[in-house]
Amino acid sequence: MYNVNAKKILVIDDEPDIVDLVCYNLEREGFEVSSAPDGEEALRKIQNEHYGLIVLDLMLPGIQGFDLCRMLRKDPKTEDLPIIMITAKTEDDNRILGLEIGADDYITKPFNPRELAARVKAVLRRTLERPVDKGAYETPVRIGNLVVNRGTCEVYKKGVPLNLSAREFRLLLYFVDNRGKVFSRNQLLDAIWEGEAFVEPRTVDVHVRRLRMQVEDDPANPRYIKTKRGIGYYMDAEI
Repeated sequence: MYNVNAKKILVIDDEPDIVDLVCYNLEREGFEVSSAPDGEEALRKIQNEHYGLIVLDLMLPGIQGFDLCRMLRKDPKTEDLPIIMITAKTEDDNRILGLEIGADDYITKPFNPRELAARVKAVLRRTLERPVDKGAYETPVRIGNLVVNRGTCEVYKKGVPLNLSAREFRLLLYFVDNRGKVFSRNQLLDAIWEGEAFVEPRTVDVHVRRLRMQVEDDPANPRYIKTKRGIGYYMDAEI
C-alpha cells in the first residue's frame, strides 16, 4: 500500500505554462505542489517523497506517460498511487487505454483549472475515504475457483492471489453479494463510485474488462461476470 500524503501533489508535464497553471490553482486549494518535466525526474521524486496524487501528462520526453503509469502500477510501493492523466489527445482509445492501465481519471487539454481541482479532490476522496465495515471480517466466500476474503480485501483464484485494485475488489464483491441481479452501468456507478462527479458510464466497462482479465479463465466467455445484452452486467446465482 502506498503511503499517501494527501496534501502533496506531483505534476509531471514538460510545458512550463501548463505546470504553472496547474500548480497555481492546486496551491489555491491548499495543496503542496511540486513538478517534474519528465518521467525520469518524476520517478526519482516519487521514490524519495510520498505524494497523495500525481497529475501526469501523456506526451513527455523520455519515458512516455502511458509507460510511466504502467511502471507505477507494477511497483507494489506505488500500485495504489492515484493518477490523473492530462493530454491534448481526445480520442476515446487513448482515454480507454489510460483507464485500462490504471489511471484513476483522464482530462483533455485545454481544461478548466477548477475542473481539474475538482477531479483531484474527487479522486483523493474516493481513495482515502473507503468505508470500513467492522462486521465484514467473516469466513471467505467461495465461488467457483475464486475465494473472496472481505476482511483482508484479497481474492484468490485456484489458490493464487489476484492483484485487484480497491475499485476492482469492490466491484467484484458487489456482484458476489448480489448474485442473480442484473445491474445497469448507471446502477453500478451509483453503487461503486457513489455518485462521484466526472465519472462516465464507460468507466464501468473498463473496470469490468480489467476485472474479467484477472478472474476469468476465458475473458471472452466469462463464467463469473456476465453481460446481459442491452441492460448491463451480473453474476449468475448458480455459481
